[in-house]
Amino acid sequence: MQRFILRKKNQIALICLALILIGFVSKFGFKNHIIFSWALGIASFLGVLPIAIQAYQALRIKVVSIDVLVTIAVVGAFIIRNYEEAAIVTFLFLFGAFLEQRTLSKTRSAIKELTEMAPETALKLIAGAFEEVDVEEVEVGDVLLVKTGAKVPVDGVVQAGEGHANEASITGEAVPVEKVPGSKVYAGTILENGTLRMVAERVGEDTTFGKIIELVEEAQDSKSAAERFIDRFAKYYTPAVLMLAALVWLITRDLPLAITILVLGCPGALVIGVPVSNVAGIGNGARNGVLLKGSEVIGDFSKVDTFIFDKTGTLTVGKPEVVDMELYGEKQDLGYLAAVESESDHPLAKAIVKHLGKTESHVVGNSDVIKGEGIIAEVDGERVAVGNLSLMERENVSLFEKVMEDIARFEKQGNSLVLFAVSGKLQALLGIRDRVRPGVKEDLQRLKNLGAKNLILLSGDNQGTVDLVAGELGLTEARGNMLPEDKAAYVSELQKQGRIVAFVGDGVNDSPSLALANIGIAMGGGTDVAIETSDVVLMNSDFRRLPHALGLAKASARNMRQNIFIAVGVVIFLLAGLLFGEWMNMSIGMLVHEASILAVILNGMRLLGYKLRK
Repeated sequence: MQRFILRKKNQIALICLALILIGFVSKFGFKNHIIFSWALGIASFLGVLPIAIQAYQALRIKVVSIDVLVTIAVVGAFIIRNYEEAAIVTFLFLFGAFLEQRTLSKTRSAIKELTEMAPETALKLIAGAFEEVDVEEVEVGDVLLVKTGAKVPVDGVVQAGEGHANEASITGEAVPVEKVPGSKVYAGTILENGTLRMVAERVGEDTTFGKIIELVEEAQDSKSAAERFIDRFAKYYTPAVLMLAALVWLITRDLPLAITILVLGCPGALVIGVPVSNVAGIGNGARNGVLLKGSEVIGDFSKVDTFIFDKTGTLTVGKPEVVDMELYGEKQDLGYLAAVESESDHPLAKAIVKHLGKTESHVVGNSDVIKGEGIIAEVDGERVAVGNLSLMERENVSLFEKVMEDIARFEKQGNSLVLFAVSGKLQALLGIRDRVRPGVKEDLQRLKNLGAKNLILLSGDNQGTVDLVAGELGLTEARGNMLPEDKAAYVSELQKQGRIVAFVGDGVNDSPSLALANIGIAMGGGTDVAIETSDVVLMNSDFRRLPHALGLAKASARNMRQNIFIAVGVVIFLLAGLLFGEWMNMSIGMLVHEASILAVILNGMRLLGYKLRK
C-alpha cells in the first residue's frame, strides 16, 4: 500500500487541487460551507498520506526530515479543523516535490544525448555468416565484421584485416590510426578504409561510451562540499525547528502559532538549491561535450588561476602540414615526389601529397621502405629518395651550403624535415610541423577573460619549437625538453606557491600531471587513462570546449551561492513576518516556501542553457 501511494503521489496532488477548487467554488460561489469543509478535509487527508509515509520511512532510519515537519503541521491543522490551510499546505508540498522530480529528470536527460554517439548495430558472425544485430546482442568473445565507413560497435581486438580508424571521438588524435591483427579498436570510432574482423572484448557499459555515461551519472550523484554542509545543517536544523515549535506551544499554548513555525521552518529550498545547480551544470557540460566528474570538481575548477598545457594534440591539431618548402631542382620533378608519397600512409607523406595538390602522374616501381629514414623507389627509370638526412647520406646526395643553412632555419622553426632527391641530386627540402589549432589564441584569451592569470606551456619538444608556439599564442611561460616527471614536479612547485592549477594534456604521458593538478583536463589521446585520471574530459579533443567548461564551472558555483542566498533569505523573511507582522499564516508560509523552491529550481535550470559569451 505504501508503494502504491508513493507511486501515485502526483495523481494525489492533482486530486487535492481539484478538491480545493471545488471547496472554494462551493464556499464563495454557492455559500455552501459543508461541501467546502468536506472537500478540503478530504484533500488534507489524501495529501498528507504520501508525506506521512515518507516521514515514517525517514524516522525509521533516524532522520528527522522536512516531511516530518510538514506531517506534524498538517495533522495539527486538521485537529484544530483548519482544513483550508492543511489542504493548501499538502498540495503545495506535493506540487513542489513534483517540480523537483521533473527538473532533475530534465537535467539528467542530457546524458541520453551521449548515447546517440554510440553505434546501434553490429555485423555478428552467426552460423558461418555475418548478420546484422542490435549492439546489445553482442557478447564478449563474439566475432564481428567492420566495413569501411562503419562505426566500431564495441571495444575489442582485430583478428584479421587491415585498415585505418578515425579515433578522434575517443582519443582526440586527428590522424587515422593503422589497425592490423592484434590492434585494439574502440566503440564509436570510424573505420575510414579497409575491412576488419574483430573479437569483442568489452561490451555494453564496459565500453568507452558506457564508461563516459557512467561517469556523468556518478558525477551528478556525487556531492560537493557545499551539499555535504547543507546535509549536516539540515540534520540538526530540522529537529531544532521541531523543538522550537514545541517550546512555543508550551509557553504560549498557541497551537496555530506552533504549527505555523513548523511550516515556516521548512528548509526545502536550501536542500534542493545546491543539488539542482550541480546537476544542471553537469548536464549542460555533458550535452556540450564536457564531462565534469562530480560536483566537487565544479567548485575546484571555478577557482583555477593557472592553466598548464601540453603542446601536441592540445594546443596543436595533431595533424602535420607542410609549412615551408625550398626548391633546388625543376618544379616538374615534384610529380615524382607526389607519386612516391601517395604510395605511403605515413602522416608526413599525406601532408606532402595534400600540399603538392594535382601533379603529373607517374608509375612507381620497386619501392623500398628504409625504417626510420624514408623510402626509395624507381619512377620512370629514375631513382627517387624521400626521407631524412640519414637517407640522403645513405644515397650519397650532396648537400651544399645553401641547403645546410635552410635545414638549420627549418629546424629552428620547429619543423620536421623531408628531403627529396632524384638520381642522387637534391631537388627539394620541405618543412612540416603540427600547426596550432584554429581559434586557439582566441580561446586562450577567453580563459584570461574568465580569470586565468597564468597560461603555461610544458612540452617534450625542443625549446625553439616551444618558444615559437608560445610566442604565437601569447602564453605567459613556456618550457621545453620536459619529461613527464619534470612536468609533474613543476605542477607541485606551482601548487606550493599557492596557485590553483589545471593541467590540460593527452592523458597518457601526462597522466602523472593530470592526477597531481588541482584539476586534470584530458583532451583524449588515451581512452581509459584520459577518462580515469582526469577530472574533466573534453570530448573530441575540442579545445573550444575548454573556455565553455571554465565558464560553466564558474556559473554553476555562482548559481549555487545564489540559491543558498534565496533559501536562507526566505526563511529569515518568513520568521520576521511572523514575529513582527500579523499577516503571516501557515498557508502563506507554505506558499512562499514553494515559491522559493520553484525560484531555486528555475535559477538552477538556467544553467542548462548556459553558453559562453563571445
